[in-house]
Amino acid sequence: MFTGIITGVGRIAAIHALGSSLAHGKRLAVVCPPAYLDDIGLGDSIALNGACMTVTGIDLAGRTLGFDVSAESLDKTAGLDQLGDINLEKALRAHDRLGGHLVAGHVDGVGQITHFEPVGESWELRIMSPPSLAKYLACKGSITVNGVSLTVNQVQDLQQGCEIGINLIPHTVHNTALGKLKNGSRVNLEIDLIARYVERMLGNRSFSED
Repeated sequence: MFTGIITGVGRIAAIHALGSSLAHGKRLAVVCPPAYLDDIGLGDSIALNGACMTVTGIDLAGRTLGFDVSAESLDKTAGLDQLGDINLEKALRAHDRLGGHLVAGHVDGVGQITHFEPVGESWELRIMSPPSLAKYLACKGSITVNGVSLTVNQVQDLQQGCEIGINLIPHTVHNTALGKLKNGSRVNLEIDLIARYVERMLGNRSFSED
Protein backbone atom coordinates (compact mmCIF):
# COMPACT_ATOMS: atom_id res chain seq x y z
CA MET A 1 0.00 0.00 0.00
CA PHE A 2 0.97 3.63 -0.57
CA THR A 3 -0.33 7.08 0.37
CA GLY A 4 0.23 9.14 -2.77
CA ILE A 5 2.83 11.29 -0.98
CA ILE A 6 5.90 11.30 -3.22
CA THR A 7 9.13 10.44 -1.40
CA GLY A 8 11.49 11.34 -4.24
CA VAL A 9 11.78 12.20 -7.91
CA GLY A 10 13.93 9.77 -9.85
CA ARG A 11 14.99 9.52 -13.46
CA ILE A 12 14.62 6.60 -15.85
CA ALA A 13 18.16 6.62 -17.21
CA ALA A 14 18.13 3.42 -19.27
CA ILE A 15 15.61 0.98 -20.72
CA HIS A 16 16.56 -2.50 -21.89
CA ALA A 17 14.30 -4.96 -23.69
CA LEU A 18 13.79 -8.30 -21.92
CA GLY A 19 13.09 -10.03 -25.22
CA SER A 20 12.72 -9.51 -28.95
CA SER A 21 8.92 -9.34 -29.22
CA LEU A 22 6.10 -7.17 -27.90
CA ALA A 23 5.26 -10.00 -25.49
CA HIS A 24 8.43 -9.20 -23.56
CA GLY A 25 8.75 -6.42 -21.03
CA LYS A 26 11.48 -3.89 -20.25
CA ARG A 27 14.16 -3.55 -17.59
CA LEU A 28 14.37 -0.04 -16.18
CA ALA A 29 17.35 1.61 -14.53
CA VAL A 30 16.08 4.41 -12.27
CA VAL A 31 18.54 6.89 -10.77
CA CYS A 32 17.33 8.03 -7.33
CA PRO A 33 18.02 11.04 -5.08
CA PRO A 34 20.99 10.88 -2.66
CA ALA A 35 20.46 8.49 0.30
CA TYR A 36 17.18 7.22 -1.20
CA LEU A 37 18.52 3.67 -1.38
CA ASP A 38 19.61 3.52 2.28
CA ASP A 39 16.57 1.54 3.46
CA ILE A 40 15.69 -0.32 0.24
CA GLY A 41 16.33 -4.02 -0.39
CA LEU A 42 15.78 -6.44 -3.24
CA GLY A 43 12.11 -7.39 -3.50
CA ASP A 44 10.84 -4.13 -2.00
CA SER A 45 7.84 -2.42 -3.58
CA ILE A 46 8.25 1.06 -5.07
CA ALA A 47 5.54 3.00 -6.89
CA LEU A 48 6.82 4.37 -10.21
CA ASN A 49 4.47 7.13 -11.38
CA GLY A 50 1.81 5.38 -9.32
CA ALA A 51 2.44 1.83 -10.58
CA CYS A 52 3.65 -0.62 -7.92
CA MET A 53 6.86 -2.37 -9.07
CA THR A 54 9.35 -4.72 -7.45
CA VAL A 55 13.01 -3.79 -6.98
CA THR A 56 15.06 -6.36 -8.91
CA GLY A 57 18.45 -4.67 -8.85
CA ILE A 58 20.38 -2.26 -6.65
CA ASP A 59 23.51 -0.27 -7.55
CA LEU A 60 24.46 1.70 -4.45
CA ALA A 61 27.42 3.44 -6.07
CA GLY A 62 25.30 4.67 -8.95
CA ARG A 63 22.21 5.37 -6.78
CA THR A 64 20.28 3.21 -9.24
CA LEU A 65 17.39 0.79 -8.80
CA GLY A 66 16.46 -1.86 -11.35
CA PHE A 67 12.88 -2.85 -12.18
CA ASP A 68 11.58 -5.53 -14.55
CA VAL A 69 8.29 -4.26 -16.01
CA SER A 70 6.06 -6.73 -17.85
CA ALA A 71 4.53 -6.09 -21.27
CA GLU A 72 1.09 -6.05 -19.60
CA SER A 73 2.16 -3.27 -17.21
CA LEU A 74 3.67 -1.26 -20.04
CA ASP A 75 0.45 -1.60 -22.03
CA LYS A 76 -1.75 -0.40 -19.16
CA THR A 77 0.38 2.53 -17.95
CA ALA A 78 2.05 5.69 -19.25
CA GLY A 79 5.58 6.97 -18.80
CA LEU A 80 7.33 3.70 -17.88
CA ASP A 81 8.68 3.13 -21.38
CA GLN A 82 10.51 6.42 -21.86
CA LEU A 83 13.53 8.18 -20.39
CA GLY A 84 12.92 11.06 -18.01
CA ASP A 85 11.79 12.11 -14.54
CA ILE A 86 9.47 9.85 -12.58
CA ASN A 87 7.67 10.04 -9.22
CA LEU A 88 8.83 7.57 -6.57
CA GLU A 89 7.08 6.39 -3.42
CA LYS A 90 8.25 3.70 -1.03
CA ALA A 91 5.64 1.28 0.29
CA LEU A 92 3.70 2.38 3.38
CA ARG A 93 4.94 1.08 6.74
CA ALA A 94 2.55 0.33 9.59
CA HIS A 95 3.78 3.25 11.72
CA ASP A 96 3.87 5.85 8.91
CA ARG A 97 1.59 8.86 8.74
CA LEU A 98 -1.21 8.58 6.18
CA GLY A 99 -0.73 12.01 4.66
CA GLY A 100 -2.59 11.41 1.40
CA HIS A 101 -5.12 8.61 0.97
CA LEU A 102 -4.95 4.83 0.68
CA VAL A 103 -3.34 3.98 -2.65
CA ALA A 104 -2.88 0.45 -3.97
CA GLY A 105 -0.38 1.21 -6.72
CA HIS A 106 -2.70 -0.30 -9.35
CA VAL A 107 -3.29 1.93 -12.37
CA ASP A 108 -6.99 1.97 -13.31
CA GLY A 109 -6.64 3.94 -16.51
CA VAL A 110 -4.55 6.40 -18.48
CA GLY A 111 -5.77 9.98 -18.77
CA GLN A 112 -4.67 12.87 -20.96
CA ILE A 113 -3.83 16.43 -19.90
CA THR A 114 -6.22 18.89 -21.53
CA HIS A 115 -5.16 22.03 -19.66
CA PHE A 116 -2.17 22.91 -17.45
CA GLU A 117 -1.69 26.59 -16.74
CA PRO A 118 -0.70 28.83 -13.80
CA VAL A 119 -3.54 30.52 -11.90
CA GLY A 120 -2.33 32.97 -9.26
CA GLU A 121 0.34 31.20 -7.20
CA SER A 122 -1.00 27.76 -8.13
CA TRP A 123 -1.56 25.71 -11.26
CA GLU A 124 -4.83 24.48 -12.76
CA LEU A 125 -4.64 20.92 -14.06
CA ARG A 126 -7.42 19.36 -16.12
CA ILE A 127 -7.37 15.72 -17.14
CA MET A 128 -9.62 13.78 -19.49
CA SER A 129 -10.13 10.37 -17.90
CA PRO A 130 -11.52 7.27 -19.64
CA PRO A 131 -15.35 6.98 -19.59
CA SER A 132 -15.08 3.80 -17.50
CA LEU A 133 -13.69 5.79 -14.55
CA ALA A 134 -16.40 8.50 -14.54
CA LYS A 135 -18.57 6.79 -11.91
CA TYR A 136 -15.66 6.79 -9.43
CA LEU A 137 -14.85 10.50 -9.74
CA ALA A 138 -16.52 13.10 -7.51
CA CYS A 139 -15.92 16.70 -6.54
CA LYS A 140 -13.73 16.86 -3.40
CA GLY A 141 -12.93 13.18 -3.82
CA SER A 142 -9.42 11.77 -4.12
CA ILE A 143 -7.52 10.58 -7.17
CA THR A 144 -3.93 9.54 -7.77
CA VAL A 145 -2.20 11.14 -10.76
CA ASN A 146 1.19 9.65 -11.63
CA GLY A 147 1.38 8.47 -8.04
CA VAL A 148 0.44 11.80 -6.44
CA SER A 149 -2.59 11.99 -4.12
CA LEU A 150 -4.74 14.92 -5.27
CA THR A 151 -8.19 16.36 -4.60
CA VAL A 152 -10.71 16.67 -7.43
CA ASN A 153 -12.18 20.19 -7.59
CA GLN A 154 -14.31 19.90 -10.71
CA VAL A 155 -16.00 17.06 -12.61
CA GLN A 156 -17.50 17.37 -16.08
CA ASP A 157 -18.99 14.40 -17.91
CA LEU A 158 -18.39 14.64 -21.64
CA GLN A 159 -18.98 12.31 -24.58
CA GLN A 160 -15.30 11.44 -24.85
CA GLY A 161 -14.80 10.88 -21.13
CA CYS A 162 -14.87 12.59 -17.74
CA GLU A 163 -12.78 15.74 -17.39
CA ILE A 164 -11.59 16.53 -13.88
CA GLY A 165 -10.10 19.77 -12.61
CA ILE A 166 -7.36 19.82 -9.96
CA ASN A 167 -5.48 22.65 -8.24
CA LEU A 168 -1.75 22.12 -7.74
CA ILE A 169 0.03 24.19 -5.11
CA PRO A 170 3.63 25.31 -5.84
CA HIS A 171 5.06 22.69 -3.45
CA THR A 172 3.50 19.86 -5.48
CA VAL A 173 4.67 21.33 -8.79
CA HIS A 174 8.24 21.80 -7.55
CA ASN A 175 8.64 18.56 -5.59
CA THR A 176 7.11 16.02 -7.98
CA ALA A 177 7.46 15.25 -11.67
CA LEU A 178 4.01 16.75 -12.28
CA GLY A 179 5.70 20.06 -13.03
CA LYS A 180 7.02 18.53 -16.27
CA LEU A 181 3.54 17.82 -17.62
CA LYS A 182 2.13 19.66 -20.62
CA ASN A 183 -1.04 19.60 -22.69
CA GLY A 184 -1.39 16.20 -24.32
CA SER A 185 0.73 14.36 -21.74
CA ARG A 186 -0.59 10.94 -20.73
CA VAL A 187 -0.82 10.20 -16.99
CA ASN A 188 -1.54 7.19 -14.81
CA LEU A 189 -4.77 7.37 -12.82
CA GLU A 190 -5.83 5.36 -9.79
CA ILE A 191 -9.32 5.86 -8.42
CA ASP A 192 -10.07 6.10 -4.71
CA LEU A 193 -10.01 2.68 -3.08
CA ILE A 194 -13.20 3.31 -1.10
CA ALA A 195 -15.08 4.40 -4.25
CA ARG A 196 -14.17 1.09 -5.85
CA TYR A 197 -15.84 -0.91 -3.07
CA VAL A 198 -18.87 1.40 -2.84
CA GLU A 199 -19.54 0.95 -6.56
CA ARG A 200 -19.19 -2.81 -6.21
CA MET A 201 -21.70 -2.97 -3.37
CA LEU A 202 -24.26 -0.56 -4.80
CA GLY A 203 -23.90 -1.79 -8.36
CA ASN A 204 -24.72 -5.42 -7.55
CA ARG A 205 -28.19 -5.48 -6.01
CA SER A 206 -28.49 -9.17 -6.93
CA PHE A 207 -26.31 -10.12 -3.96
CA SER A 208 -28.40 -12.01 -1.42
CA GLU A 209 -28.95 -10.36 1.93
CA ASP A 210 -29.29 -12.55 5.00
